[in-house]
Amino acid sequence: MQFPPSLSLRPRFTAAFLARRSVVALLGAGLCACASTQPLGGAPGLAVVPAAELPAPLAGEGSYSARPYLVGPFDKLVIDVFGIEELSGREVQIDASGRASFPLVGSFEAAGKTPRQIEAELASALAGKFVRDPQVTVNLEETVSQVVTLDGQVREPGLYPVIGRMTLMQGVATASGLSEFAKVDDVVVFREAGGQRYAALYNLGAIRRGIYGDPEIYAGDIVVVGESHSRRLFRDVLAATPLLTAPIVALLQNN
Repeated sequence: MQFPPSLSLRPRFTAAFLARRSVVALLGAGLCACASTQPLGGAPGLAVVPAAELPAPLAGEGSYSARPYLVGPFDKLVIDVFGIEELSGREVQIDASGRASFPLVGSFEAAGKTPRQIEAELASALAGKFVRDPQVTVNLEETVSQVVTLDGQVREPGLYPVIGRMTLMQGVATASGLSEFAKVDDVVVFREAGGQRYAALYNLGAIRRGIYGDPEIYAGDIVVVGESHSRRLFRDVLAATPLLTAPIVALLQNN
């Protein structure tokens, strides 16, 4: 059968084939480049340990096993004394030395104590200032001393407060979850404990499937979610070749 020149299929087929072959070659080169990742560690004084062996900080090194919240410098408290309007709803800022001040009490040490301990001390001090049976409530309004750093491929990197217990998955969720290019098996937690710096590697995909437990993270930890370079390359290549009509498949989950 003869086709008119305007209906010739050969040039169009050849262009599509060549474009597809170029994309496959680019993806292959990109995936090979991404396959060789830098090993974890190498910095002076940094110990790389298996995830299950990452030690918790000691007391005084941020938050620790019992996980009570300890007030720190520059934290902000709201203090109420029941039935005394002049002493209620007061915002108190902890200074750099860990001290704060309150009417009838004066300056008092706050850093390193829980809100409940501060309540008891303020009540005792006020009772000695002619306040009958003072009922004091101390609430944490804002913290900058007990924070974890979430960085890398999370949607909202930044510093987030650790109040009570927090796990790795909860921390990532606090940062609005993973970004489009997150590499779930490349999540590093940096921590200082006992004067030693540590780093451990976690796999969020394995945690989600219950293969191993969701580890706790502590104030002072730095969590860095790695980037999947092959996912970014795949998106960029597809964006650069809008005329392709045949599907292109690449193995992405390990890169």
